[in-house]
Amino acid sequence: MQAKFEDVIIDDEDLNGYLMYPKVFMDYTARHEIYGPVRTLPTQTFFYGMEPGMEITAEIDPGKTLEIRMQAVADMNEDGEVKVFFELNGQPRTIRVMNRLAAADKVQRPKAELGNTAHIGAPMPGVLASVAAVAGKQVKAGDLLLTIEAMKMETGIHAERDAVIKAVHVQPGSQIDAKDLLVELE
Repeated sequence: MQAKFEDVIIDDEDLNGYLMYPKVFMDYTARHEIYGPVRTLPTQTFFYGMEPGMEITAEIDPGKTLEIRMQAVADMNEDGEVKVFFELNGQPRTIRVMNRLAAADKVQRPKAELGNTAHIGAPMPGVLASVAAVAGKQVKAGDLLLTIEAMKMETGIHAERDAVIKAVHVQPGSQIDAKDLLVELE
């Protein structure tokens, strides 16, 4: 049996995977939409990539096989991308991809603890336009602590209660994600 699931043809094995682990399967179909049929890659190549000189074979459809030989990787540019030179069925190709090492260097901020009234977290992703909060400073309920800019709109984050600022974890211009810990109160 085969069924069509949001532009992805799934078989009985995929259906069972969806029924047992719907979130994992939805993540898989999202990756499938972006990267294509990644299940055809050897497991080691999928997880660790290829090294120059390495060659793999991937069957993308019955009777359609790709021979891929990695040639070289250029130096990283200022955007964190590298050029990858490879042969696809003997034809030279070049693509730009994000360098995984550069992505690993991305700042990971601590998250605000849900229910902790001393933690002030980011309500949405964006860029900090201004930070008025200073460690050790007394604030009153309603005082502006910082301003987040997202989608060309600014949102002010205000103190919900009278308190002393214990720590400020961000600075103006910082890129933040939702639920990042911004300010701690005593």
